[in-house]
Amino acid sequence: MRLLTAHRLGGLSVSCQRLPVTFSSSTILRRRNALVSGPKNVAQRVAFHQTQRHLSDIKDAAALTATTEPPVPVYEPPKTGILSVLPKSWVPYAELIRLDKPTGTYYLFFPCMFSTLMAAPMVAPMASIPTVVGTTALFFTGALIMRGAGCTINDLWDRNLDPHVARTRFRPIARKAITPFQGVVYTGVQLLAGLGILVQFPLDCLFYGIPSLLFVASYPLAKRITYYPQVMLGFTFSWGAIMGFPALGIDLLTNQAALTAASLLYTSNIAWTVLYDMIYAHMDIKDDAKAGIKSIALKHDAQTKQVLTGLAAVQVGLLAAAGVASGAGPAFFLISCGGTVATLGVMIKRVNLKSVKDCWWWFVNGCWITGGTISMGLGIDYLIRLSGEDNDDYKTGSSEVAQQ
Repeated sequence: MRLLTAHRLGGLSVSCQRLPVTFSSSTILRRRNALVSGPKNVAQRVAFHQTQRHLSDIKDAAALTATTEPPVPVYEPPKTGILSVLPKSWVPYAELIRLDKPTGTYYLFFPCMFSTLMAAPMVAPMASIPTVVGTTALFFTGALIMRGAGCTINDLWDRNLDPHVARTRFRPIARKAITPFQGVVYTGVQLLAGLGILVQFPLDCLFYGIPSLLFVASYPLAKRITYYPQVMLGFTFSWGAIMGFPALGIDLLTNQAALTAASLLYTSNIAWTVLYDMIYAHMDIKDDAKAGIKSIALKHDAQTKQVLTGLAAVQVGLLAAAGVASGAGPAFFLISCGGTVATLGVMIKRVNLKSVKDCWWWFVNGCWITGGTISMGLGIDYLIRLSGEDNDDYKTGSSEVAQQ
């Protein structure tokens, strides 16, 4: 028979589950009590030793079970941060859009900022500072909403894969806190909100913005069919590198210089996206291999740093070319391009791809380090050129007054 419960024998508590035994519990207790004062004859001594040996086997088996079966992880509601102060029923929806992990929003927003700052000096007359600030604020709101929609779509596609990956097993749909139907409805609400932001821009932005939804919806599928889903993510997250130009009233179909600058900036951002997401993918590389999820990190694990170096070179080269096409000045090339070389070089050299914690640190902070550097160079270049235009206007006005 099998012993299924805990037994207390002579002050010793033994707990085991489905362990094979030779004697019943009542037999062990009876022999233990009968022999407590010591065996009296040969038969009793044999029974005593058998009982003691069997008790030792039970303890060893219980100890082995305790050490080889770690406790199953259990979801714990957030106790700190913004999610901890939200109503309980709201938390799964906030988790679904990664409200507590805004790095993805920043990565989606930075290309929008790049294109706005690059396009601003190309407008005739140059876009004013309030216009640039207002445009970037709208872009940030749109990035927050659309990044959330993208996460929801991703989790709907991955609802059967996420439970097998340690980092994603407690996502709301994976743990069944939100049903797939609720996720679809929530996606619709977010897309309508995103459309509400898009219509605040010039009408042309509708024609440039809506096609990006195809990439948003198809990215999760790429993980199932190719080792390069990061390229599809690059197509998606870099779309804002185009949007700044029509947002400021530049018609890309008739302005060749703007079209060239936008195209080069877009492809530069694709390289940047693949670069940082390759580092991000190393956090899940073991679980992805078990779950059958493909990634560039799995495909080029042994050559990751060489691939990262190549991507950085492509990114900087295309960024510099975009600056040439847009007529950027020395500040852009020195700060944006030179700064990107320095920041990416340090990151690639120092990141420990075997450490989940280190990969996460560089993914989060690299966003601000490199993205902030590029934005700074573009911003300073815009202000210098804007100041130069104001001076030219002042000189022209003064000359006209003098002639009168």
